[in-house]
Amino acid sequence: MISQYIAEAMERSSWIRRMFEIGQELKRVHGVENVYDLTLGNPILEPPIEFFEVLATLAVNKSSGRHRYMNNAGFEDVRRNVAKYLNKKKILDASHENIVMTVGVGGGINVILKTILNPGDEVVILAPFFAEYVFYIQNHQGKVVVSETTTDFDLDLDDLDQKINPNTKAVIINSPNNPSGKLYKKEKTAEFISLLNQKQKQFNKEIYLISDEPYRDIVFDRIKVPSIVSMYENSFFGYSWSKSLSIPGDRIGYIAANPKMRHIKRVMDGLIFANRILGFVNAPAVMQMAVGRLLDATVNVKYYQQKRNRIYSALVDAGYEVYKPEGTFYIFPKSPCEDEKFIEMAKEKRVLLVPGKGFGRPGHFRISYCTDDRTIERALDQLAKLV
Repeated sequence: MISQYIAEAMERSSWIRRMFEIGQELKRVHGVENVYDLTLGNPILEPPIEFFEVLATLAVNKSSGRHRYMNNAGFEDVRRNVAKYLNKKKILDASHENIVMTVGVGGGINVILKTILNPGDEVVILAPFFAEYVFYIQNHQGKVVVSETTTDFDLDLDDLDQKINPNTKAVIINSPNNPSGKLYKKEKTAEFISLLNQKQKQFNKEIYLISDEPYRDIVFDRIKVPSIVSMYENSFFGYSWSKSLSIPGDRIGYIAANPKMRHIKRVMDGLIFANRILGFVNAPAVMQMAVGRLLDATVNVKYYQQKRNRIYSALVDAGYEVYKPEGTFYIFPKSPCEDEKFIEMAKEKRVLLVPGKGFGRPGHFRISYCTDDRTIERALDQLAKLV
């Protein structure tokens, strides 16, 4: 028998995966072309041509030792390139010694939490949140504390003030946000950082900030993403190429610790050790070598912006109340009735959505628009009828 925790966790597991699996069965019964699946954030775009060119070069490169075990933090030359990129983009003034290459940013967040959490330590997450955060925290015996955001998904500093207490070890922030597409502006994040500094002083302890930014390069309307980690010393930056290069199946990302962090050498040693004992050992060698040469490459972000514009306009015209996303490839409208009931109604029309309950914000539903135009148009037609 499996453990009681895993059994219970499976019962309350991600609605995203649950709806995806329902979709697989509906497609088997009705045909793929007759099911309009808007559940999974699985990029439809293929990686940019540069990605395949680099892979072709690596395939014939017989450099000695590049497929053996390496430093658990990853190849030093790749980490140096990442550090230079972070400096160039003014994200973080870091060196390669502050970088750990990871198995995606999901693996990276688990590495951070394994390093910093004692049993019972609290981690604050902001609703709506990426559902797996709950399990990541519980993986390492942490306690989840949910802070609500405002009606337009912005930081609610009054609520955060109440939720951050002497037991708080970390706060996870995700901007642009999955599922809402909300981007936290510089002025608001500055106030948030001021609150964290105040709380550290009040409780005389480190409160870590984990900034999860896999959608940093998927932003629209020329909006600039502020660097929150450069504003706060006890911070970690997490990045994945899953979205920017459309390679989620290749599981490659990194974490960077602010070099001004207290006890930075000890923390880095902990991150590298955790990367090993969690069983990752190191990030995939070939993918490290590839992304180290592709730091300025991205997919065509305008493709997603056009889809955002089309879906937002259609939903507003149909009568939905919806926030216009500034990034990601998700939109998070208000549900016209109880969200799980609405999801069932949409499923009857073979439109697959994810209820807001799965992201800690009931009364909404998430649409993933990283899919083909035909699916989107058919789904919009049915959603207009449903509302």
